[in-house]
Amino acid sequence: MRKHYDAIHHVRGESLYVDDVAPPSDMLHLAVVGSPVAKGTLDGVDVTAALALEGVVSVLTASDIPGENQIGAIIPDEELLAASEVAYIGHPVAIVIAETPELALRAATLVEVSVTAQTPVVCPREAYAKGDLISPARTFEAGDVDDAFASCAHVVEGKCDIAGQEHLYLETQRARATPGEGGRIQLYSSTQSPYAVQKAAARVLGRPAHMVEVDVLRLGGGFGGKEDQATCWACFATLAAHHTGRSAQIVLNRVDDLQMTGKRHPYKADFKMGLSAEGDILAYEATLYQNAGAKADLSTAVLERSLFHATNAYRIPNVRVHAASCRTNLQPHTAFRGFGGPQGMFVVESALSEAADATGIPRHELQRKNLLVDGDTFHYGQLVERARGESTWDDAAAAFELDGLFEAAEAHNAKGGLTRKGVAVMPICFGISFTKTFLNQAGALLHVYGDGSVSLSTGGVEMGQGVNSKLRDIAAQALGITNTRINLEATNTTRVANMSPSAASATTDLNGNATLAAIRTLLGRLHALAAERLGLDSTDGIEIVDEVVHAHGEPTEWTWERLVLEAYLSRVDLSAHGFYATPDLNFDTDTETGRPFAYHVWGSSIHEVTVDCLRGTYTIDSVKITHDLGRPINRVVDLGQIEGGLAQGLGWVTLEELAYGDDGRLLSSALSTYKAPDGDFMPPVHVRFTEDPEPTGPYGSKAVGEPPLMYGIGVWFAIRDAIKAFDADAPVAYDSPMTLSLIHI
Repeated sequence: MRKHYDAIHHVRGESLYVDDVAPPSDMLHLAVVGSPVAKGTLDGVDVTAALALEGVVSVLTASDIPGENQIGAIIPDEELLAASEVAYIGHPVAIVIAETPELALRAATLVEVSVTAQTPVVCPREAYAKGDLISPARTFEAGDVDDAFASCAHVVEGKCDIAGQEHLYLETQRARATPGEGGRIQLYSSTQSPYAVQKAAARVLGRPAHMVEVDVLRLGGGFGGKEDQATCWACFATLAAHHTGRSAQIVLNRVDDLQMTGKRHPYKADFKMGLSAEGDILAYEATLYQNAGAKADLSTAVLERSLFHATNAYRIPNVRVHAASCRTNLQPHTAFRGFGGPQGMFVVESALSEAADATGIPRHELQRKNLLVDGDTFHYGQLVERARGESTWDDAAAAFELDGLFEAAEAHNAKGGLTRKGVAVMPICFGISFTKTFLNQAGALLHVYGDGSVSLSTGGVEMGQGVNSKLRDIAAQALGITNTRINLEATNTTRVANMSPSAASATTDLNGNATLAAIRTLLGRLHALAAERLGLDSTDGIEIVDEVVHAHGEPTEWTWERLVLEAYLSRVDLSAHGFYATPDLNFDTDTETGRPFAYHVWGSSIHEVTVDCLRGTYTIDSVKITHDLGRPINRVVDLGQIEGGLAQGLGWVTLEELAYGDDGRLLSSALSTYKAPDGDFMPPVHVRFTEDPEPTGPYGSKAVGEPPLMYGIGVWFAIRDAIKAFDADAPVAYDSPMTLSLIHI
């Protein structure tokens, strides 16, 4: 069985991160001074007391930025350092540069920030009513929704209040910048987006991108929280190195990371669903109010994916989903695993739950009856192809005896007492590709050395998801050699340019296909050389199998090492660049239709829970999953991603209560007040894979990073069903997470 490439380094404590590399002896340290209030006019920043401390080198404000004071990735609305207005608590207004991190933090408390405070807005509905939007609202529509509702036998309506989620990566935000000759800057950044960091740092310095080199060996977790929000910390380090001529590093402590970084977007939503008497969903309407926070960040792209996934895996002929990215006075919220998909799916699952109550048809029967099949059309115009909704549902139902689970729950509940059991199914359908078409591209650089060892550089960032393991296995299989010969280099902007973020579950697809493109070029040269040395007329029938050159299926005396050495001595180029752009993608934002995704990932999960209806506590008894994996490259890595994504999804809808005060202050600002899943929380998890090779994936594989998170949504509805089994009239609002305060039977 193939292994996780980095596992041995992790368990030995040998894996290196940004601040593990030995620092220069004169390296400086940074601390950020943030706004004390959520909204107001910045009247002044007094740095006198901070500069009076021995060992404080400088305090920089917006006026010290030599280039452009702007780091907005999609919409240029985010200053690196606030110049005249502050928009959230912790909004950076100055950076302190000192000889030690402790001194920098102490000096930051002495900087006096004067603000004329204004009343903040923290609710997206309020922001929407005021017309304070990040960008114009968007609507995806298919069919004739109003006419369809008029003919429905059942129409249900409701509201959702969906909280955000903290990324809680193990490695907090950090970056190190070192000045080089001629004004160059070398940046070590904990980022999922090396090119985004390169562009922003160059813009802040007022220099071309080639003057900034960004290097990323690995991240200690990202989950989307370092796709865009790693940028500002790298820019702070860059600015400090520029001004002082010395290396500079910033490492956030956990409290500052919690307070100063964005989260998964909280949403509020309204929904309306219409069904026939038989339970066919005929119409669905929803309005999504996204709490974007104070700046755009990636909110518009996150909102777009909520629109794409608003109907989940269901066939609904008449759909209208209106969505608005609402500007509030919270930290700018950002990418998070699932990228808006979970919020959209939670709303439609809530509508189905209401529909089940109204029709008397069990929720799981409504779900199964309305699953998409080949030939259907998504509400954004893409044809449904290679649908796996029904097959994964049926596989899970048969393998895990779904009918028996419902019968056992009913039998338990019929006994009375204080506990009730609930069972729920969560199907998923998740599109794979960046929804901005231009991002679906990747490059790879391959070097083969004279001894047969191989160096591979791609734009993929290893952040615990196992992309290096997969790329190593892909390269080994394509070259016909053992994977121990292959080294995955750090992700570096001087080796691979213009790289897309490691996000959208597309990293292996994009970089794996780019790797294969480079290998095809290289093997073309090696096969030609082998054919010549073997006296063959063409390369037909030449292949390398287990490090031996084969001709027409028969092994020859030529080994991989011999062939490579011969190529070197014969002056054959042993380096190759590969490029891949996902084909057949398009989306027209004027009509809100097109084909934004290369393919979809499907699956079904079954959740069993037991609720103590006196104490308001619950136990997740088990989660059973059938997942559409394509043809797996590395089962160990894929299983880890499914289990990890599930854990994060379960935490989002049960434990992880992201709470803000009316003043915009984060209340769940420490691990004592923000609860995340641990080993004791996780239930027994059973996973089955269905294998149906995906034509566009490397060796038929499918993306696996984000889709499993959505399975976690099912446990919310299992808990609701258990509560309703105890008291059918119990008010259970469609609010997430399902904390103890919601279980008021």
